[in-house]
Amino acid sequence: MDYSKTAAGVLKGVGGEENVTSLVHCMTRLRFVLKDESKADAAAIKAVPGVVTVAQAGGQYQVVVGNEVPEVFAAMGTISKFGGSGEAAAPATDEPKGNLFNQFIKMISAIFTPVLWALAGTGLLKAFLAAAVTFGWMDVTTSTYVVLNALSDAFINFLPLALAISAARYFKAAEYTSLAIAGALLYPSITALVGAPDLTFFGIPFTMVSYVSSVIPIIIIVWLQSHAEKFLYAKLPSAVRRFVTPMIIVLIAVPLVFVVIGPLSSVLSGWISAGIGWLFTNLPWLGGAVMGGLWQVFVIFGLHWGLVPLFQFEFQETGQILLVAPVFMAVLAQAAAVAGVWVRTRNKNLRSLAAPATLSGFLAGVTEPAIYGINLPLKRPFAFGIVGGVVGGAIVSLGGVFSTSFVVPSGLALPALLGNGNMVMLGIGLLAAIVIPFALTVIVGFKDPVEGETQAAESNDVEVLSPLDGTVVPLSEVSDAAFADGSLGQGVAIRPTSGALYAPFDATVVAAFPTGHAIGLRHADGAEVLIHVGIDTVKLAGEHFRLKVSSGQQVKAGDLLLEFDGDAIAAAGYDLITPVIVTNPDLYPAVGSPAVGPIAHGDALFFAVAVEQVLAAK
Repeated sequence: MDYSKTAAGVLKGVGGEENVTSLVHCMTRLRFVLKDESKADAAAIKAVPGVVTVAQAGGQYQVVVGNEVPEVFAAMGTISKFGGSGEAAAPATDEPKGNLFNQFIKMISAIFTPVLWALAGTGLLKAFLAAAVTFGWMDVTTSTYVVLNALSDAFINFLPLALAISAARYFKAAEYTSLAIAGALLYPSITALVGAPDLTFFGIPFTMVSYVSSVIPIIIIVWLQSHAEKFLYAKLPSAVRRFVTPMIIVLIAVPLVFVVIGPLSSVLSGWISAGIGWLFTNLPWLGGAVMGGLWQVFVIFGLHWGLVPLFQFEFQETGQILLVAPVFMAVLAQAAAVAGVWVRTRNKNLRSLAAPATLSGFLAGVTEPAIYGINLPLKRPFAFGIVGGVVGGAIVSLGGVFSTSFVVPSGLALPALLGNGNMVMLGIGLLAAIVIPFALTVIVGFKDPVEGETQAAESNDVEVLSPLDGTVVPLSEVSDAAFADGSLGQGVAIRPTSGALYAPFDATVVAAFPTGHAIGLRHADGAEVLIHVGIDTVKLAGEHFRLKVSSGQQVKAGDLLLEFDGDAIAAAGYDLITPVIVTNPDLYPAVGSPAVGPIAHGDALFFAVAVEQVLAAK
């Protein structure tokens, strides 16, 4: 992937930098908040090399890129004021707020994304270390174990320090003041007070809870810090506010956490953990089936970020994560389904897509290429993957399988589950999650696209039907040089024999000129076509034209767009020859199979040929 070209193509597709309010990224997606989503061209974005698909959810316009999203995000920073290091981005002041749920999802995504890969990487190391101990390859009494355990455990233990930085960037608070607060929460002598009786602060009794691996307290206090700093900076003299503000903030914020926020968040975390524990103790099959079946659906809509804090709450309270085991089944089930496509399909193009998608899903746990590129478009494999996730998730949860580290579920991360719960049930669950969708995809099958259909689908070639009754002639016969030499776009011209203009494909009307002399249409795949009735007919100021549609309207192929009086227009001295051209040559630089001679509306006029087809031909 050429990250610069991908970034440039995506930025252009979303309507340019001027249409972007904010941009962050998660593990696989660029998450835009746009000023006007109607200006974004989904088909053009999907055609950008490296883009898997586009999704709209949670108030965001999400461009799915895959594993290379940090590099694309960094490249975006070189061509715009957005992107760059991948750090948590604060919401712009003019960003639409949306509902509370959407705001929560945005906040969690922005705060957790910068720390997630480090959290997952050290968690994977912890899983390998645990497996080494389980199989007797490592002795816990050795200094080697102590060192490896420290470097795999440190990040999650001191997680509030990392979250303090990303939360400060999101809430526009002073980062090092946030670090000072987080450092106080994890200070050794403070940690030693956990569980101690009769604690007071200036006579105010409080209970010291553990802030190791905690999430809620630091996010809440940094949010409050951001508001307090604005107030203090406005009130304090400029000579002292730089150092007095952090002093006051720390002096108030840390005790506030100890006395109020920490104990309340501990109760909330305890309730959530107890609820998860109750479900997985009394109805484990149900909890596992729901997580295994719906996880990938949550991923599609970007809602899985709302569940990430639950993993951390459970780990903080119990040192284990029951929710993660069925998510492993969901991920591996979709990977198995696309593996079934790889085996069954006779379509070379589809097989070439399925191979890397299978490896990405099984090894790295990144399923977006499999889901968006293959399973969802084919429908059945995605459904079979959900079935495998439901069955596998229910089985492993019945076996009480859990993880003792925060990992991204994948084949490589399976050691996180070893030795935790019933290993026989884990084996059966893994078999079910992998074998069921694979077998259903191979045996029951799916509609395998023929080679030509796949090429057309991948290239996004668009069939344009004739919008008029008349005679097709080359553009070179048009008296206007801009049309005749193709400067405005490739296509053909029609000499009309009737006064009705019809839609040449299912489209959005992007331009319906008040004068009625021209109409611009956009196909769902991105092709833009201009139909210009007559030459210089704009000078008629709408006389002899009766427009039947308006800009923004959705139309179907064959819908009446315009009526005109051809005889009256000709009598007024205007040439009725009507160019029909493709106006976005960057995506559709050529036309194929153009008709010639007499034609009726609804007959095939030409194909708008996508750029990848032209390049392939060269």
